[in-house]
Amino acid sequence: MGGGQKALLELGRRPLVAHAIARLTPQVAALALNVNAEMAAYERFGLPLVADTVPGFAGPLAGILAGMDWAAGAHPEGSLLLSAPTDAPFLPDDMAARLGAALTDEAAAVAVCASGGRHHPVAALWRMDLRESLREALTARDIRKIDRFTAEHRVALVEWPATPSDPFFNVNRPEDLTRAEALLG
Repeated sequence: MGGGQKALLELGRRPLVAHAIARLTPQVAALALNVNAEMAAYERFGLPLVADTVPGFAGPLAGILAGMDWAAGAHPEGSLLLSAPTDAPFLPDDMAARLGAALTDEAAAVAVCASGGRHHPVAALWRMDLRESLREALTARDIRKIDRFTAEHRVALVEWPATPSDPFFNVNRPEDLTRAEALLG
């Protein structure tokens, strides 16, 4: 996307991250943003900004751990963490509810979104009791891929239809932003 903060790219006169915030806010008790650069640019959203606690930009799994660490401190009564990418502006309105039901029904540790024959491991609901296991995987075993970590735990997959459009469509290239504009319109 030419560098910069992809989450701040405009879609329908709002940053991509604002679309994710609007979709997720009604589904959760509290919301925070995992941000590791240009934090001041995200202050306008009025949410807690949480940086990775694992050094070296260790990827989305480190962001999930940072979210768990924040949630454990800010909301110690919470037992679940919903994670989602900020470059997916069409996240489903029933994401948390459906993932929560699957987590319970399948006695899983993690419930992961799927659509169009693909898994979306950043779009997931995590049991908070995975926190120390996740920390150990990142710091002692250098696990960086979400799928590598979740392979060690019971995972529930929750499928959404990908037609007429995929709710997990994410913006990675300029042509994706153009397509998202058409879908938004």
